[in-house]
Amino acid sequence: MTIPRQTADARIHDIGYRRYEGARLGARYARYSLFVHSLRGAFGLGRPARSKVLPWGLFAVMALPAVIMVAVASTTGTDELLIDHTRYALSMEPIVVLFLAMAAPQLVSLDLRYKTMPLYFSRPITRADYVTAKFAALVGALFLFTGLPLTISYVGGLLAELGFADQTTGYLQGLVATAVLSVLYAGIALLVASFTPRRGFGVAAVIAVLTIPGFAVYPLQALMETQDSEGAIGWFGLFSPASLVDGIQAAFLGGTTGFPAGVQPTTLQGIASLLAVAGLVALCLALLLRRYRKAGI
Repeated sequence: MTIPRQTADARIHDIGYRRYEGARLGARYARYSLFVHSLRGAFGLGRPARSKVLPWGLFAVMALPAVIMVAVASTTGTDELLIDHTRYALSMEPIVVLFLAMAAPQLVSLDLRYKTMPLYFSRPITRADYVTAKFAALVGALFLFTGLPLTISYVGGLLAELGFADQTTGYLQGLVATAVLSVLYAGIALLVASFTPRRGFGVAAVIAVLTIPGFAVYPLQALMETQDSEGAIGWFGLFSPASLVDGIQAAFLGGTTGFPAGVQPTTLQGIASLLAVAGLVALCLALLLRRYRKAGI
């Protein structure tokens, strides 16, 4: 074999590769970055203008009743708002579900569709970090989506001189109810969306899972009312996400329920609702961790 002779002008070119000498921020910063990126993505921030139309349009619809209530209270001189703070998010549940059906697939389904999971796990984050960051982002997005209109009604109520003590107490109770709803609904929606890389399927599945139980439970509660079994109405509320939150806010936060005949849950039924919410959220997180053990490999 003939070895080629080296020419006189042979040289090694410096093409600019250098070692990274900056700060290595580690897993905590990676988790924080994933959380912020996901939270912004839920509202279409950092994406084309058309991606912002639906989330911000839904937010405008969500906030509109609060603006109307404040206007009515200011012009008519009433001493209370039309919708209690604790029931505001539940009264707007269809809008809440639509927002979740848009946001949850945006957070997880697209990662599966475009096979970006190996890129996430090549960084110093674990699958538990991924699940935690996505769950926290969706909870935060939903809390902002439902809590800001509540804040509008609270500030407007104070400006309308409805009474500082009553408005503040109701507002704080409403924030607690909103937080419970955000944690429960976000856990369910994220789990459902994580099983399909198709965004359209994820949207339909989230809407179905969050709404069908309510359509099934309310007729059963109405049937119990006709059978003079009002004590069972509260127990049937354990089988729907909306009625779970409704039972908790009525039992512990001074609100009224949307149950037939205005039945109020007992303290025992309220405790059962709290335990059911905690169990459902824990189950959703456990199933999400199991889902991502092999996702993207």
